[in-house]
Amino acid sequence: MTGLSDSFHRPINYLRISVTDRCNLRCVYCMPAEGISLMSHNDILTYEEIHTAARAAVGLGINKIRLTGGEPLVRSGLPELIKLLAQIEGIEDISLTTNGTLLSRYAAELKDAGLRRVNVSLDTLKPDRFKLITRRDSNLGEVLEGIEVARAVGLNPVKLNMVVMAGINDDELLDFASKTVAEGWHVRFIELMPVVGNDTTPQFVSAGEMKRRLEPLGELTPCLPSKGNGPAKYFRLPQAKGDIGFITPISEHFCFQCNRMRLTADGRLRPCLLSDYEVDLKQSLRSGISLSGLRELFKQAVANKPQRHNLAEGFVPKDRPFSQVGG
Repeated sequence: MTGLSDSFHRPINYLRISVTDRCNLRCVYCMPAEGISLMSHNDILTYEEIHTAARAAVGLGINKIRLTGGEPLVRSGLPELIKLLAQIEGIEDISLTTNGTLLSRYAAELKDAGLRRVNVSLDTLKPDRFKLITRRDSNLGEVLEGIEVARAVGLNPVKLNMVVMAGINDDELLDFASKTVAEGWHVRFIELMPVVGNDTTPQFVSAGEMKRRLEPLGELTPCLPSKGNGPAKYFRLPQAKGDIGFITPISEHFCFQCNRMRLTADGRLRPCLLSDYEVDLKQSLRSGISLSGLRELFKQAVANKPQRHNLAEGFVPKDRPFSQVGG
């Protein structure tokens, strides 16, 4: 491997791959209530095409892959893709982000296929509120069961991602944080980002405010992450086996250490979540491009990775809802 760095000397070793734009939920910060115009089956990359793109990326130094959606578990045969990726020499970590509704059904099969870890998006512990946030007659119990099954089969650490929204779920900060003490949960509180399809932009809570509200539980002591390669800053409460992470794209952006690229379900390589710039891999893949040719397209995308996002200046990506980019 030669290693891959952008024009700002940031090493790039992490690829997030969206396998579908479909989702069985309609979370208020992610997708419009009416849903989105879905891609046809022919529009999205096949598992073989994803495998080829991953091989090219690994040849440049990518060694961590995360599968996302939409909701990745609604795409049939996902364990087969994981098996393909796990066979690529040089990949050190394959993980998954899911809403958890189907996780109990597939956790063991995913683990057997080669999945290492899982992150579960969970924004409330209250059943009625869960239905309100997800805009579906969905079952919180299924997600909680999925978390326990994932832990039992060894997809550890299972991390819980909570997007904190004022007036919607910010009154549950203490409840989630307490889980790190009582049950050893690994919780990450995420600042709300203004993106296409996001109905809740004004309801922002900064990480500083989150920390202030957690003070009744005791001092937050900085700690190293249990495992992972993300932007969160981690802390631990007294007597806690689990940890608390804060992801701060707004109040304290982490662009200076960004190490990732994103591949959308329809084969667009996106060097920044919050930029509309993309490089089309799909057409080249379907035209029989060589691995070396694919690597040149990866290099092109990396060379155009911006120094930082421009949310502070009012720029919000316009071309895709959050659910199509893969987070």
